Amino acid sequence: MSTHSPERTTPGRDELDRTGLAAGVGAYVLWGMFPAFWPLLDPAAPVEVLAHRIVWTTVLMAAVLTVLRGWRHLRGLDLRGWLATCAAAVLIAVNWGLFIWGVSVGRVVEVALGYYMTPLVGVLLGVVVLRERLRVAQWVALSLAAVAVLVIGIGAGSPPWLSMALACSFGTYGLLKATVRLPAAASLTAEGLVLVLPAAVFLLVLESSGAGTFLDLGPWHLLLMLSAGPATALPLLLYGASARRIPLSTLGVLLYINPTLQFLWGVLAVGEDMPTARWIGFALVWIALALFTVDLVRRARRAAQPVRSTV
Repeated sequence: MSTHSPERTTPGRDELDRTGLAAGVGAYVLWGMFPAFWPLLDPAAPVEVLAHRIVWTTVLMAAVLTVLRGWRHLRGLDLRGWLATCAAAVLIAVNWGLFIWGVSVGRVVEVALGYYMTPLVGVLLGVVVLRERLRVAQWVALSLAAVAVLVIGIGAGSPPWLSMALACSFGTYGLLKATVRLPAAASLTAEGLVLVLPAAVFLLVLESSGAGTFLDLGPWHLLLMLSAGPATALPLLLYGASARRIPLSTLGVLLYINPTLQFLWGVLAVGEDMPTARWIGFALVWIALALFTVDLVRRARRAAQPVRSTV
């Protein structure tokens, strides 16, 4: 595995790697199917599901990191890196918890909106935190997204807080991860190590009080709880493999597979209501993302073009 984080590795090649493309599509399809997976763990409460997800993901990733001989990356992490990792771990736990809760109460469409908005929140954080300058297309995309939130909020009688919390937590998580130079497997393991002790203590207290579901609902429920680890780790590992083989601009386009599948699941499978204001809001977000993506792809193509000599 590369010693550089896959999220920051852009292959310098013109031909699209089919294996990398398949891995990227696989990662986003799996993430997009999560709204169908987490309700299978009912009647476990979302916080219990979250704790099991943390514990079994950490156990699995510790084994993966051992096979990859990647523990040296964590041993070389300085105090600043561990502090950033701790903050990132808290944010991803919040994001996972909100996601699990959202799909468990039938708010899948609002969850999907949050992940549609995540790239735009990332751009906004770049302006606020990193003092980056926006291009015209990015300003227009952010403005359309703001109008979309306003339209959806007015139509629903309250802002889409779940969507905004998911987008902001994941966007900030990505910003923090960019400051820690760890491969994807080592990064997820480090975040799990930060969270695993409180999660394990919570589960032990829950089971000892008789309020837990892990051991009381039969082997099928127990296996589903254990599968939270592979379900979390597999798409991340596929993403890491993909990011080492195809340009990040291509990954940025593939990203929309995830919330699109979530949206379709919420509308077609769950049967969530889609009033006119929500349709208008989603249409504005889709237009904003189209502008954002076209701008991203154009800049990536210009950057990939060889510089012509003037001599």
